[in-house]
Amino acid sequence: MTETPSTPEARPKRRISEDWAATLTGLFLLALCLIGVIPEGLIP
Repeated sequence: MTETPSTPEARPKRRISEDWAATLTGLFLLALCLIGVIPEGLIP
């Protein structure tokens, strides 16, 4: 039987993955479009 280490690997506590960064960026851009900050001519 192999034992698993009882302590987790050392990782930064507040690291945002690439997927979450892309999701938050998309939501931010969507919000800017909806409130009118980005002009209508820039929206395809």
